[in-house]
Amino acid sequence: MVIGVQDDISKVDITSEKALKIAHFSWEFPPVIWGGLGTFATEITKKQASLGNKVTVFAVNYQNKLQTFDKYDGIEIYRPLTPDFSSNFYLFSNDDLRSWGTNFSYFADVINYNLFSASQLVDCLVRKSGKTFDIIDGHDWLGILGGIAAKKQLKIPLVFHVHSTETGRSDGGGSKTIKSIEFEGGKEADCIITVSYAMEDELENLGFPKDKIRVCWNGIDTEKYNPSIIPNEKIMQLRRNYGVLDNQHLLFFIGRLVKVKGSENLVRAMPKVISEFPNTKLLILGVGGLEEKLRGLIKDFELTKNVIIKSEFVTEQERILHYAAADSVVLPSLYEPFGIVCTEAMAMQKPVIVGARGTSGMKEQVITSGPNQCGIHINPNDPDDIAWGIKQVLSSEEKSKVMGQNARKRAIEQFSWDIITKRTLDIYKEVLA
Repeated sequence: MVIGVQDDISKVDITSEKALKIAHFSWEFPPVIWGGLGTFATEITKKQASLGNKVTVFAVNYQNKLQTFDKYDGIEIYRPLTPDFSSNFYLFSNDDLRSWGTNFSYFADVINYNLFSASQLVDCLVRKSGKTFDIIDGHDWLGILGGIAAKKQLKIPLVFHVHSTETGRSDGGGSKTIKSIEFEGGKEADCIITVSYAMEDELENLGFPKDKIRVCWNGIDTEKYNPSIIPNEKIMQLRRNYGVLDNQHLLFFIGRLVKVKGSENLVRAMPKVISEFPNTKLLILGVGGLEEKLRGLIKDFELTKNVIIKSEFVTEQERILHYAAADSVVLPSLYEPFGIVCTEAMAMQKPVIVGARGTSGMKEQVITSGPNQCGIHINPNDPDDIAWGIKQVLSSEEKSKVMGQNARKRAIEQFSWDIITKRTLDIYKEVLA
């Protein structure tokens, strides 16, 4: 496998370009987006619909406060109301699930969402309303159970879209129940789409059937994520809001403040960076359980003038502005199946320093040498190596600028939603053939 260009896995000559009728079980969908899964589901379904396909999405009805039926950019969205069965499910749950404590209600919500969504698809849309579907796409453990149930009733193909695994997210631990759900999804699905070659390797090592796995990277809207459309005065205002001077280099980290995203080791790397490049600031944007620990490290290492934490969710437009205001982006994730924040940073013409150990889709995105270099690979477990990677970018302003230009060029050529959607549809058609 050559990192840089996705291989064309479709072995079947599909002569018909007729529109497909696609049902997605995605859990997250606007206005409820918590992470990369929601972003992916939003963008891929919009693009599929824009190409003339009939797209239906089943999403969670968060706190039962959303419309049960809606339309969004040509997509039909169903959000079934889900009663609270937490206490009922608890009666026959195993020790693994009971150990979730107050978070058990989350598991119950996921199961309810799958049950009611599958029921609505099969009974209401197909049997009562006469709608037909060609294929089902179930995303992660959050949506695969509904997909399995609908497949068995409707006798149509099922794709299991794996964005991450419980083993990877929990650094080898996690819930045995969720792992079982994921494995069942791999067994029942007709095809498994995953988001990087690193994830393909992980799934094979976990025992998923190799012959079912296809790789399709995530995508980016390079017109929306475009540095040329951001007014310079807005960029300068944001930098001033964070106390960043004109002669200072602003590093930017964005992500959940949890262990696997690597923010702790990034803070530990900063003293070595600042000792050589004192005009450097780091902005950490995200929320999570590590916030207090990070603030403690900042105080202990006397970094209060150089490291800023903004602990809150921001809108997509604010996120884009933060990329624009940064000089480079550092993402030292220990586990990152794809890493859409990396693609966003690249589209925004920023050099990227990324974790490249273990399961890392970011190392497939980032070219580290030659005329197309767009960033640096580092060992996210080693603060010294993180510092080394940052200093590689800081050492030459001209080289850093070229890396940013290469990054945007690569995002346009390899990660546009047009490319990603076509590949996804080709995989669907391979399954249908």
